[in-house]
Amino acid sequence: MNQNGMNQNARNKEIDFDKMQGLLPAIVQDAVSGEVLMLGFMNREAFEQTLRAGYVTFFSRTRNQLWTKGETSGNRLQVVSASTDCDKDTVLLQVRVQGKGLVCHRGTHSCFTENLPFRNQGAESERSLP
Repeated sequence: MNQNGMNQNARNKEIDFDKMQGLLPAIVQDAVSGEVLMLGFMNREAFEQTLRAGYVTFFSRTRNQLWTKGETSGNRLQVVSASTDCDKDTVLLQVRVQGKGLVCHRGTHSCFTENLPFRNQGAESERSLP
């Protein structure tokens, strides 16, 4: 049982794995800085292993198998807290990055390093607000 009196199996039944054919998006965020580090997918087994072991485990859609982040690189993601969104179909994992702190397979701290061009309408939007 956890501190809220709910065991892991009861908590897992609340999570909606059906919306994405058995997968759950898992957003990984640095617990100290708040920076979003990566997005991965979990099946029920990966989710349970993450909660049980305290380290982020994903389901690889390309290899069709579980993998624990940092298993080979040493840049493991230790879970500090876990929460779900209001629909219970996405989880947010706040983590402490271990090792050299390089989360992305490209050798960067975050996987979100590629800027996309977009039309900045900030000034126009501000004028139209009441």
